[in-house]
Amino acid sequence: MGMNSVTNIGRNGVQDWIIQRVSAYVLAFYTLFMLGFFLTTDVDYQVWSALFGQAWFKIFTLLALLSIGAHAWVGLWTVSTDYIKSAMPRFLFQAACILVIFIYVVWGIQIIWGL
Repeated sequence: MGMNSVTNIGRNGVQDWIIQRVSAYVLAFYTLFMLGFFLTTDVDYQVWSALFGQAWFKIFTLLALLSIGAHAWVGLWTVSTDYIKSAMPRFLFQAACILVIFIYVVWGIQIIWGL
């Protein structure tokens, strides 16, 4: 098992393609919702707090957050395997990417759910 196998997490090109497309749709819908919300609503703290107080929106936001993480990981993995040919620097770059994405997702979950 080489270092590429460790950071590949057993995916293949079809799975990557599906992850990229599904996450892109989730992010597009989330962006359009937020754009519509800001254009049609006079947003203040109470309105913003009420929106995030609804379980469906917390779940939608969590789905968007997970989509950002998945989309970023597939993209960064693809770019790193294309452009970083040496195994150790590629592994270190990918490990750093995984760590940063994990920290942001956990931090986002804490913010969304008020943990």
